[in-house]
Amino acid sequence: MKEDYENLKLENQICFPLYACSKEIVRRYKPLLDKLDLTYTQYITMMVLWDKKEINVKNLGNILFLDSGTLTPVLKKIESKGYIERSRALEDERNLTIKVTKKGIDLRKKAKNIPEEISKCVKLTEEEAINLYKTLYKILNTIGMEGKE
Repeated sequence: MKEDYENLKLENQICFPLYACSKEIVRRYKPLLDKLDLTYTQYITMMVLWDKKEINVKNLGNILFLDSGTLTPVLKKIESKGYIERSRALEDERNLTIKVTKKGIDLRKKAKNIPEEISKCVKLTEEEAINLYKTLYKILNTIGMEGKE
């Protein structure tokens, strides 16, 4: 009797196209982010800070799906560039607060056209992009909640 290994074929895995697309899209970001002297992880961190202005590290990690071990060196590097300030919360010194600086806000102007440049590479209709976004966040929120309950 022949065993069925169809489930182990690469083309039958949802993880592979997600991985490959993510890798390729981040690769497209690289030349744009190099002009700003940012990595992709630094860029998405700055995106949150441009929106929130100030946030604690735990909440930032939750938004970005990054643990503190990954986030801490990213924050230190961004701080060394003068884009953020890190400080301990007065009410609880265990909580580290991140605040975007004026220099960090000014960087946003230089990054303004990056999403438009990336969308030229992706070539999805608006409806396709919205559906993909919703599907990916459905997966992220399902997987991201596991282990946090």
